[in-house]
Amino acid sequence: MPTNQMSRSSEPGLEQRESGAGRPAAALTLTASLLGFALTCLDASVVNVALPTIGSSFGTGMSGQQWVVDAYTLAFAALMLSTGAFSDRAGASRAYALGTAVFTLASMVCGLAPNLPSLIGARVVQGVAAAVVLPASLALVRQAYTEPARRARAVAAWAAGGSLAVALGPVAGGALTTAWGWRGIFFVNLPVGAAILVLLVRAPRSRPRPAPLDLPGQLTAVVALAALAFAVIEGGTAGHVSLAVAVAAGAAFLWIESRQAHPVVPLGLFRDRTVATTVAAGSAVSVAFYSMVFVFSLFFQQVQHHSALYSGLLFLPMTGLIAVTNVVAGKLTGRYGPRLPMLVGQPVAVAGLLALLTVDADTPPVLVSLLLVPLALGCALTVPPLTTAMLDAVPAERAGLAAGVLNAARQVSGGLGIAVFGALVADGFEAGMRLSLAASAALLTVTYVLSFRLAGRAARRA
Repeated sequence: MPTNQMSRSSEPGLEQRESGAGRPAAALTLTASLLGFALTCLDASVVNVALPTIGSSFGTGMSGQQWVVDAYTLAFAALMLSTGAFSDRAGASRAYALGTAVFTLASMVCGLAPNLPSLIGARVVQGVAAAVVLPASLALVRQAYTEPARRARAVAAWAAGGSLAVALGPVAGGALTTAWGWRGIFFVNLPVGAAILVLLVRAPRSRPRPAPLDLPGQLTAVVALAALAFAVIEGGTAGHVSLAVAVAAGAAFLWIESRQAHPVVPLGLFRDRTVATTVAAGSAVSVAFYSMVFVFSLFFQQVQHHSALYSGLLFLPMTGLIAVTNVVAGKLTGRYGPRLPMLVGQPVAVAGLLALLTVDADTPPVLVSLLLVPLALGCALTVPPLTTAMLDAVPAERAGLAAGVLNAARQVSGGLGIAVFGALVADGFEAGMRLSLAASAALLTVTYVLSFRLAGRAARRA
């Protein structure tokens, strides 16, 4: 489920106007930006259906499969805190070209990986490159479209590309794995990456602008997240040591951020209860959605023994409605404010999670597929109003920063959810799956109550 991303980059240094010869260049820039955003979203979800095949290919168990997902997700999320500033410093066009080139090369290495460690390492590089591509792609759209109405339509098209990629991810993963093996899910990125680089030749160039980088804060954030993921996935004595490292790095991160003039995560943001609650609710939604896609990808193949292609198709009812529901949620938010879709979306997702508690190995797969739909609808209804509420709670000049914090938190939570729930199902699939469903429902129930209270106070103030 894509997020509404915003870059710290504001207006570009060198703009190409949309009139005359500029309009074809703007359309090419939008196409290049949309393709890059879609590619980063696709690689967050396409790999799930291929995990059992990857595990069999390398003789790895659940922990190895979790790392294939989390190596990308956590690197993507952690670096997203700083890459908006990097895009400003390097110039959006240069940053986007660099990120796309590295992402494409890393995809080739993934497809050629001779063993699991090399695949995981290449997935980390993919995640780092994706974190550069995402904010730079949106900055390029803002650069190419200078007229507000046309810019709004272009940003909507850019966001729709991400929604479509998420919807097609499981299906594409199943089809590519069946046709070419799991390596095909990475090789398919190569022609897309090459096409983006060709299109960028016509993109307007961006002038670099000064932007502060908080390298100590970024480094400690990466160490804390990586150590925490290792502790959850690997466990044992090494896991205990890693957990201690995560706690120490987390404490160092908080200490650094409280003293930095330009922190990657301004801790003062969280003094606002709206900000704190929307981050918590967005994180709970990501845990529920991304973790359940991971768990049920394994369920369809390892428990019910379906093919990768059929498993991918079983996700189509769930994912196919996301883009439409995101649009509906946006319209509801624009007309009624965040309250209505927030208070409808989270309970629908909880109901979906509770309904999935009835699933076992003998449940017809089509029924399981349909039971996943309420979860997707609830999550898709919730994300746009949460983002709107977050942005409404901060000054306009901090909107990009706030959106970056929200989306980084959501990506991190999704990755850690996969780590935790993967560990649970490894000890007994159906029992672990039910515990994962119950935990997700509990998280969403808590954030629903918090969201309800905030929405109520907002309504009374109005």
